[in-house]
Amino acid sequence: MKKIETNEIYNILPQGIKLALKDQLSLENLQEIRIRADKPLIFQIGDKEIINKYVPNPEDIKTIIQRISSYSVYAFEEEIKNGYITIKGGHRIGICGRCVVENNEVKTIKNVASINFRICREIPKCSNKIMKYVIDGGDVINTIIISPPKCGKTTIIRDIAKNISNGIKELKLKGKKVCVIDERSEIGACYYGIPQMDLGVRTDILDGCPKSQGIIMAIRSMAPEVIVCDEIGTNRDVESIINALNSGVSLVTTIHGYGVEDLYNRSVFKDIVDNKVFKRAIVLSNRQGAGTVEYVFDFLKNINIWEGAGCLK
Repeated sequence: MKKIETNEIYNILPQGIKLALKDQLSLENLQEIRIRADKPLIFQIGDKEIINKYVPNPEDIKTIIQRISSYSVYAFEEEIKNGYITIKGGHRIGICGRCVVENNEVKTIKNVASINFRICREIPKCSNKIMKYVIDGGDVINTIIISPPKCGKTTIIRDIAKNISNGIKELKLKGKKVCVIDERSEIGACYYGIPQMDLGVRTDILDGCPKSQGIIMAIRSMAPEVIVCDEIGTNRDVESIINALNSGVSLVTTIHGYGVEDLYNRSVFKDIVDNKVFKRAIVLSNRQGAGTVEYVFDFLKNINIWEGAGCLK
């Protein structure tokens, strides 16, 4: 693993977990560190789960929470109630414990007993092979990426945003103004509002903002040419996307799924299908590793315009 990916994490971990992590021979593919009180430490390295002999105790978890919140948990309550804290470097730390609920909403999480470090890393140029299906005549085609969990959709949409923002000479794409609606702080991995991932020189980010509100806010205030967001799935998301389409803004987004049929079969996406919002779908899997492109579908022609499973790495 590169130093930039470890320093922020090592500074947070208690000594016992730090030593267990150093015992691993290969960390360049480290994806998760799962820490549960009085249960064995578990590393997810690529597609392998490694159970370590070290057993974290409640004091280890308390130390981690204190360090990631700079010893002021209350200052991070807004993030904590969403179940995670983002640290410098863009790494997300998920937390589980006793939820304090007021007015049917989670106010905070106390007595934390489980922590999950999700390692954030960029894979530069990982979208280069598919950009020709997202760009046509220098314009951005409305595109939806369909993928099961852990198949690289967020990593790829991040790189797509960067490519659109910077421009691609070979595709006659001039850099465009991009606004990323980053509801879960995963695309830009912002830390104090500053993206830890490179999203391009013409990109603005609404971090932690609900997509249904952020899309409208972006159109009204930032005049984007392209809006990028991750994991649409509600009627309000769909309504906002159609509003963006009517405003002349291009869209690149993702949904959880295994194929184009998932878009057609879910009633929430009926308006998107009926209005022919998207022109292209890129379907991912992890058959040859995360980021495997199974096929590219053209909604206007109603056919696959590329298929064969190829990894973008």
